[in-house]
Amino acid sequence: MSLRQYEYALAVAEEGSVTAAAERLHVAQPSMSQQIRSLERELGVTLFARTPTGLVPTVVGRAFLREAEVAVKASRRAWATARAGVDELVGELTVAVQMGFGTRQLPGSLGALRRRFPRLEVTVSEEPSSAELERLCRRGVLDLALMPTCKRTPEHAHHLGAEEFVVVLGAGHRLLAADRVELRELEREPWVRFDRDSALDAVLLEVLQGNELAPATAARVSQTATAVRWAADGLGVTLVPASVVPDGYEHLVRPVSPAVSQPVVAVLRRDPGPAETALLELLREESWNRAFSPAS
Repeated sequence: MSLRQYEYALAVAEEGSVTAAAERLHVAQPSMSQQIRSLERELGVTLFARTPTGLVPTVVGRAFLREAEVAVKASRRAWATARAGVDELVGELTVAVQMGFGTRQLPGSLGALRRRFPRLEVTVSEEPSSAELERLCRRGVLDLALMPTCKRTPEHAHHLGAEEFVVVLGAGHRLLAADRVELRELEREPWVRFDRDSALDAVLLEVLQGNELAPATAARVSQTATAVRWAADGLGVTLVPASVVPDGYEHLVRPVSPAVSQPVVAVLRRDPGPAETALLELLREESWNRAFSPAS
């Protein structure tokens, strides 16, 4: 088995066909097919099942691909780390954040990192589930993650600050007259909530139940920007991290009392390389504890 075969199998799984995977990797289709068959023979298993919609990983195939992804990423990191001592840093950096965290801070830090290492490829994704983010960290798939808590040791988990949560109100809402909204005043409000398995919805539910409020759900959304826009249009109120509020909506946002916040922790993979170490230092320079003040 070779890492090239791993990369071919991962590409086939993502594209759903050998032809599309070969085009993406600039490889002849017969050569890729031969490598996939050779890999299956060596493993003694079938990695992909043919369906009307394309190639789909089998149960065994999915298990294999999870580990293959870890191996490929580790190989790329090892190569990039070795080259960093010779010339400029190249390679791939994989970053994931809990949805709503670092929306304002992360782009500036990543921009500075890319200016320092222009040949570095950075992949960023948002993960709504904190449990899934923790699982990805344990598997070693991620180079750096931003999340509220982590079971890893302090050697790998670094506290950056906190994300303040704010309430978004509709235009003309009676509570916009206040500088800060008392949570108990939201007792009869309908809520724009998030997907049931998301960390943001868990925060909202915990806050409401902690203040003896029963949420009346007006809608559920998957993205923070959608929640802000729908709340602004009067569908219901919503609770989001202050940093996710898009420009132009600040006048509809208020801090809440009692205050709601979550810590922000940067988690590095084990044995971090120069790219993730540099990104951590850039994130430390960002402002994470700035109090939110509504626009006038």
